[in-house]
Amino acid sequence: MSGGSAGQYRMPAEWAPHAGCWMIWPCREQTFAGELEAARVVTGQLARALARFEPLSVLARPADLADARLRCGQAVRLLPCPDLVDSWMRDVGPSFVRHRQSGDLAGVDWIFNTWGEAYPGANDDPLAGWVLEQLGVPRLRAPLVLEGGAIHVDGEGTLLTTEQCLLNPNRNPHLDRAGIEAILAEYLGVERIIWLGAGLVDDMTDGHVDNLACFVRPGVVLALASDDPEDANYAALQDNLRRLRTARDARGRHLEVITVPQPAPRWQGSERLSLSYINFYIANGAVLVPAFDDPLDGLARDTIQAALPARQVVQIPVLPILAGGGGIHCITQQQPLAEGKSS
Repeated sequence: MSGGSAGQYRMPAEWAPHAGCWMIWPCREQTFAGELEAARVVTGQLARALARFEPLSVLARPADLADARLRCGQAVRLLPCPDLVDSWMRDVGPSFVRHRQSGDLAGVDWIFNTWGEAYPGANDDPLAGWVLEQLGVPRLRAPLVLEGGAIHVDGEGTLLTTEQCLLNPNRNPHLDRAGIEAILAEYLGVERIIWLGAGLVDDMTDGHVDNLACFVRPGVVLALASDDPEDANYAALQDNLRRLRTARDARGRHLEVITVPQPAPRWQGSERLSLSYINFYIANGAVLVPAFDDPLDGLARDTIQAALPARQVVQIPVLPILAGGGGIHCITQQQPLAEGKSS
């Protein structure tokens, strides 16, 4: 389905009013390293919490519908989707955009190659098109390998991303920085891209920005930080802070940067889990924040609450989800409200 010229659309900020949210019911044993049952428990808790604030649609394999209904509750809309492979709706679902003049929705369908072909058995590339078909909204198929967790926008023309991910030769080796920027500008309506450097060590996504930094309102960014020079993430996080503090957004503003400490390391075998309090989801009237059974959980909650004072903070333990490589933001995808409509 064609939506006309991609250049007619702009991606709203995550805090813009939502028509709802999309998730996928965990279904792949290999993803969660023996923790699939625990991941389903956490996903059910998250779904119940999120459905208190906005409509939630959860895709599930037909064989998993009864289990998903039991855990998610009656307020959640369940949709059978037999071809599901994995659980990361942020990365495989559409990035919703609004038409600049009409305010109508469309969805950008990126090329998904399983995070640089790192997991060839987990290719959900057709899923974004399937979601858009269910909604009956235009599909904009972008000529770019990209996952939704690799980008974050302020809704006013500024986008955050990382060099480690978008410039990685395992994504778009035929494109240079300028070529990637041109496609992002065309499909998301952004005018300025702020490039961070590297992401967290052992991050299977090659440095997704939704673990590192996000806008909470125009001109204001929350960013992950470490105060331990011996920590393996310290240098990269310090570099990202320097880049943010010297950047200007599309309106010419210097950014206000609010730091959030990273929690203590957790390990899965020899690999460090990508724990980050930045991997939260902004819902209508709420923000769903991860907890890691860490002494810094409370400080992170309070910092995020102060940055988003009009929203209720709901903190959810998510370690079983992290065993699969992602967090709250990774398993959710907001659907903005079409302009001029009320929720």
